[in-house]
Amino acid sequence: MMIHCFCDCKSVMLCHTQLPMKLSTFPSTSLHAHPSIPTSNCNSSYSIKTPTTKFAPQASTLFLKLSRNNGSPLRYNHRRSFPKPLSNRPTSITACTHVGAAGSDRPFADKVSEFKDACWRFLRPHTIRGTALGSFALVARALIENSNLIKWSLLFKAFSGLFALICGNGYIVGINQIYDISIDKVNKPYLPIAAGDLSVQSAWLLVAFFAAAGLLIVGLNFGPFIFSLYTFGLFLGTIYSVPPLRMKRFPVAAFLIIATVRGFLLNFGVYYATRAALGLAFEWSSPVVFITTFVTLFALVIAITKDLPDVEGDRKYQISTLATKLGVRNIAFLGCGILLMNYIGSILAAIYMPQAFRQWLLIPAHMIFASSLIFQAWVLEKANYTKEAISGFYRFIWNLFYAEYAIFPFI
Repeated sequence: MMIHCFCDCKSVMLCHTQLPMKLSTFPSTSLHAHPSIPTSNCNSSYSIKTPTTKFAPQASTLFLKLSRNNGSPLRYNHRRSFPKPLSNRPTSITACTHVGAAGSDRPFADKVSEFKDACWRFLRPHTIRGTALGSFALVARALIENSNLIKWSLLFKAFSGLFALICGNGYIVGINQIYDISIDKVNKPYLPIAAGDLSVQSAWLLVAFFAAAGLLIVGLNFGPFIFSLYTFGLFLGTIYSVPPLRMKRFPVAAFLIIATVRGFLLNFGVYYATRAALGLAFEWSSPVVFITTFVTLFALVIAITKDLPDVEGDRKYQISTLATKLGVRNIAFLGCGILLMNYIGSILAAIYMPQAFRQWLLIPAHMIFASSLIFQAWVLEKANYTKEAISGFYRFIWNLFYAEYAIFPFI
């Protein structure tokens, strides 16, 4: 390769002394002058010769020759110049550069770490937290009601049940991402498949593993009734996302599926399984009726508000939701209204059923939750319903969901 650099000098010579320099084009490069044989004359340019071979992944060497025949300063790159020559002895310059390893040579540990991160995002962590908190809360309530029956031998069964629920959650949110790739590229480009961090093949392997592992654990440990409930939940999650049914296209059907799976099936199923593990027949208690009803309505709010950040993509791909039909502002107010009714009902339940609930906890907690919800709705209104504000409002709805489960064992 030949590079010609034109300058305003007629000729130049460099001194015999070594001259350290930086080659700005490449990082970590040094340039040293060494004595050499006189070179040919030139009038208005100098030449840099480099071999035509490509850079190796670890290092490569450039051989540069610079020739001039008198002592005028060399000027290049506008007004920057080398120091004036100190002698008339001509020289040649050799420069070496080291180029970092290519991206394909990344350590195996880095690739594993990136895959783990993609899998975690594929699981949708905010839904995992809701599932885990719900499970802990219902199990804790059943144990508080029957503290004399607690056995350490049940610990393994409890954690295997939690893992099965996480697998079911992973299957449902995973199958949804597989069939929503084009929409997610608009609405949720950070999700691993849409972002290109997880291949569709890997996603299919993951959802197949989640379904198989969950069904196996439940079938071996929790009996036919819980197995049928678990299978029904997976079925509802499948028809929600997968053509030709793809029930998420129909707002009412989508809301009912989400409310059934996250509300009734999770709470009833976990409480039933916990009592069965303790050797007890199923029996409704006032707190369990309360949390099942409350969370089913709350899941309906989640189903409504989850479409708020997705309006742009839903309209582009002609997916009918209440948000696209009625508008973001109206749906935000609808969700707030349902939640406020939930909170008012909770306060009234504590007032009229003091024998079933702890008033000192249930009343002030729900008053705080209701006040914070009203404040967040006001913040959303002031922000003029920007996409960032809508996403923040939706995250806050999930935080209220977590908070309800956090206080449930103690109500």
